[in-house]
Amino acid sequence: MLIVVLSGFLFAFLTLLSGKLVRNSLSWFPALLPLALFIYFMSYIPVVAAGPVRFHYPWVTSMGVDLDFKLDGLAMLFSLLITGIGTCIFVYASYYLKGNKYLDRFFCYLSIFMAAMLGMVLADNLIILFIFWELTSISSYFLIGFNNEEKKSRRNALMALTITGAGGFLLMAGFILIGSISGTYSINSLIASGGSLQQHALYGWMILFIFAGAFTKSAQFPFHFWLPGAMVAPTPVSAYLHSATMVKAGIYLLARFTPILGHTTSWSTTLIIVGGITMLYSAFHSLQRIDLKEILAYSTIAALGTLVFLLGIGTSNALLAAAVFILVHALYKAALFMVAGILDHETGTRNIGMLRGLKKVMWPVALAGMLAAFSSAGIPLTFGFIGKELIYESTFHAPYIAVILTLIALFTNILILYAGFQAGIRPFTGKLSGVHQHLHIPSFRLWLPPLLLALLGVVLGIWPSLVDGPLIRPVYTALGETTILSPLLLWHGFNWVVVLSIVTIIAGCLLYYLFVPSRSYIPLTDKWLHLSPEALTVRLGRAFIHFSNRYTNLFHNGFLRSYVSVIIVFITCLLAMKLITGVDVHFDIKTNISDIRSYDIVIFLIIIAAIWKSISTSSRINAVASLSVVGYCICLLFVIYSAPDLAMTQFTIDTLTVVLFVLVLFRLPPFLKINDRRVILRDSVIATAFGLLIAIIALEVMNEPTTKDISKFYSENAYLLAKGKNVVNVMLVDFRGFDTLVEITVLTIAALGVYSLMKLRVSSTTKE
Repeated sequence: MLIVVLSGFLFAFLTLLSGKLVRNSLSWFPALLPLALFIYFMSYIPVVAAGPVRFHYPWVTSMGVDLDFKLDGLAMLFSLLITGIGTCIFVYASYYLKGNKYLDRFFCYLSIFMAAMLGMVLADNLIILFIFWELTSISSYFLIGFNNEEKKSRRNALMALTITGAGGFLLMAGFILIGSISGTYSINSLIASGGSLQQHALYGWMILFIFAGAFTKSAQFPFHFWLPGAMVAPTPVSAYLHSATMVKAGIYLLARFTPILGHTTSWSTTLIIVGGITMLYSAFHSLQRIDLKEILAYSTIAALGTLVFLLGIGTSNALLAAAVFILVHALYKAALFMVAGILDHETGTRNIGMLRGLKKVMWPVALAGMLAAFSSAGIPLTFGFIGKELIYESTFHAPYIAVILTLIALFTNILILYAGFQAGIRPFTGKLSGVHQHLHIPSFRLWLPPLLLALLGVVLGIWPSLVDGPLIRPVYTALGETTILSPLLLWHGFNWVVVLSIVTIIAGCLLYYLFVPSRSYIPLTDKWLHLSPEALTVRLGRAFIHFSNRYTNLFHNGFLRSYVSVIIVFITCLLAMKLITGVDVHFDIKTNISDIRSYDIVIFLIIIAAIWKSISTSSRINAVASLSVVGYCICLLFVIYSAPDLAMTQFTIDTLTVVLFVLVLFRLPPFLKINDRRVILRDSVIATAFGLLIAIIALEVMNEPTTKDISKFYSENAYLLAKGKNVVNVMLVDFRGFDTLVEITVLTIAALGVYSLMKLRVSSTTKE
């Protein structure tokens, strides 16, 4: 299984190496990878129907992070969607992007995304799941922004990455919290624990972090706006990422965690509210759109809201409906997106007001669009009909507010029917426009993939048993359900659920015939755009940038003296707070003064004089020389108090520092003489406060009892463990080797910086 997951990444690398062939004669070749993977997963259907299959590959076992994969019903459904629809998309893209100079790059991104999705749905470890989760966000960023020469593509790709990335960050926090509380990152172990995390005091934070990741990825309100913006991507990307894979990642996450964190009031209520608002809001917005991909984008958000809504209801019927609707939606929505792409590719427009009668010149595309639209509408003899009935069955028999939930589902399904008919039927009916008389049936690589998916929706509608036992029931079981439900049937008899389906079809068809979308309806909602989540997010982003600029200009103004002042103030406040709140100062000043000798006083006075000279002189040479006097006086103190090794080190460093200062002095600008009394007063206060604080700490340390345990350890083990007789050298090189390595690295970087400044030559230009 590890090879299967990583095959997409390897294939992406090989695609770039054979770029010229992929761009020309072998553009169909990348489709072989998802096809082979689809066949591989199909071979596991009988095995998974009997029980999950697990794969274990040790990785960072000490931290509980192994490459564990599990192929159960839920993972099988998503794996087949990822690879099966992926095969159709790869074939479709080979002609749709024919002649594109970056076709090899496109297939590289698409292969990485497919591999990341497979790794995510198969992962049986929270950390592994998160790694692949983030890889889907990164690879989708490149796919959405594929037309990177267009500003809108770059902007919307960045918006999608920002929203999903922020959710991913919170999801990581949730995973770490769950792992730290449960003591394991294994998803299988968490499921086996039977929802014990639901009793923990931090349960609310857990579901909050999980919801943040799922809602941002699956475009739930108020994070939905990135999905319509992502329609700037090429149609193969929209058909793949935004109907069957990426946007379903959040749904997968919620479904996977339903047995672990679900079935509580907080979980169910949140999902029902968020899903319900998303359904209604997005379905209503699809009414006002005239761009085919925008219509499909908003109906996709409504469908995703429906899935969240069903997971929130959480009954056996609702979870079965969610399992069926995941497959239903993926089939018809991918087909409709590809149909929209064909129309755009052949006619040059996606405006439904300019597309009529195209069935006369591209009947296979019309057939695919019609069948997919019928499935989205829930017309009998389609798999969508079974899916819609299960949705109504779930809401009609919900344990609470069943009437309200049913009305929400009814209104949403009517508008989804309308959107499907707009995209799949309206462009092909009516009289053919004169500007489209020259069109003809496009290449089979364009119309065959959506037609296959649309036909599959009909086949499964007539014979639902083809997927019921082998595919849907294992998904239902993977969601933690054991209740035995009746099998999927095309006809369950006449009841209220059938009545709701009939009402949906009649109302949706009436809306389709009576309501013609037009730009004139857009101003009705445009006046509220300043309050939309997207507008608020953009304003928040601008405010953050403004704050960042002011913060940067305040604390990072390019002056070294400013950086030093900020650091000293921070350290002073931190140490002072610690002394005030947590340390009792009890040093005896008299005792300490009595130990001071005459030569200590002389050295102290010399240091004071040197410091005064360094801050009062206007000469750099005098300032450097005065500071060197301070350093040498400290060397004397080390010698007096029996620390000759420290004295030699201090002497060497001080001498080297003076030499370096003198070498670069002639490169520096004139000595800065500050005459601003406020600045002088501020710096004096900072210096005095810091000096007094260090003096208090030094006096306090002198009164602390001396312990020899650490010194004794080093002296006894220096030779035995490190084979060195110089204890100080052994401490620096062996016992504290990493500290020394870091210090050497810092000094090297500083030396390179000084050298670069010395070699810097700034050229100035003047305007004539």
